[in-house]
Amino acid sequence: MASFERASPVLKEILLRIYNAEKPIEVDYHLYEFGSVEYHIKSSVSEPQVTYLSISTPFLSQGVFLSYGLSPFTLKMVRQISTDVLHIVEPANDGYQLTLRLDFSKLPHNKESLKIITEVSSVQAVILSSQLKEMLQNVNSWDSSQGMYKPIKLIYHPKEPFYVIRQPQKIVAVFPMRFKDNSDVIIATSFFQELMDVVSLKKWAKVPPCNWSPIPPLELRGESFEDLSTNGGFVSFDISSHHVEGKRLDKTVWSLLNFYAYVKHHVKCTRGFIQRRMRRRLDNLVKVLEKSRVEDGQIKKVQGWRKMRKMVGSKSKMIKRRWGDLGKKIKRIRFRIKIHGFSRFRRRWLTVPSFSSSTAYTKLQTNGNNN
Repeated sequence: MASFERASPVLKEILLRIYNAEKPIEVDYHLYEFGSVEYHIKSSVSEPQVTYLSISTPFLSQGVFLSYGLSPFTLKMVRQISTDVLHIVEPANDGYQLTLRLDFSKLPHNKESLKIITEVSSVQAVILSSQLKEMLQNVNSWDSSQGMYKPIKLIYHPKEPFYVIRQPQKIVAVFPMRFKDNSDVIIATSFFQELMDVVSLKKWAKVPPCNWSPIPPLELRGESFEDLSTNGGFVSFDISSHHVEGKRLDKTVWSLLNFYAYVKHHVKCTRGFIQRRMRRRLDNLVKVLEKSRVEDGQIKKVQGWRKMRKMVGSKSKMIKRRWGDLGKKIKRIRFRIKIHGFSRFRRRWLTVPSFSSSTAYTKLQTNGNNN
């Protein structure tokens, strides 16, 4: 589920408006929610006490359940919401897996009516929970070879699949974690490591053990590379038999379905907390600086600093001026250095004599001495 509430808030509001209406109203709504969930609510003036609710929701695993619709176990869980108010219409309307007939005349006129409508609004959560419950109960009847059971890929949201693996003494649920921002990866990694430390304490010995690893576990060997490409690692929970017995089964199933939402909620709250702390620290530093400027001693220090800065600036200007004059003098030295008597020596010893012969000549080796 995208939220921690079982009931759909918008669906609950529409059903309450129909139930509390003083006059019969005509309703024909199509409602779309997270996870490719679609509701169709229809109520007519000719039959004011009856409302039809059709639901379309994707299956958790396409290869597990029957192809023609919901399993008998799921339909049984839906009927248990309220046997008096809720009736399953067979067959369901076209394009929907389930159609319910709600008789509001059977609702009690007290606070119990709000409770029943809330439970009816959570029918999609009931369907998902029942699918996972049935999977955990019958997982050992599926493909296995040499004691190793095939991982079952569950898809509630296309980008958030997780796996359920049956082992001889436990059930392992593996969650590949993906995040968009690098800061979220850091926060989530710290959270997973802290979660492992907390679960290892004796105080929490009864909760499912938690493990986090940056690489996929061996049980997922053979799965597609796309599903195993993560930047947040893999979180796994070891669910033993006493975690799926009695009322604990419903709590365990709901926790598994909401694990992605819980992690995202924790990361978002932690990021907001860090940002608030940073803004608060910044505000405190600004207040300290403003307070220091008001004090007399700090004003003198600021004035002294300005005077020192003025002195340093004047000295630097003087140095620049002196070095500038020296640079100009160096640039003006463009003539050759003259040596007294060197021109006469060059004419006598450093010139090549000319010969009248056109066929050959002899090159004289000259030795110049500069001393």
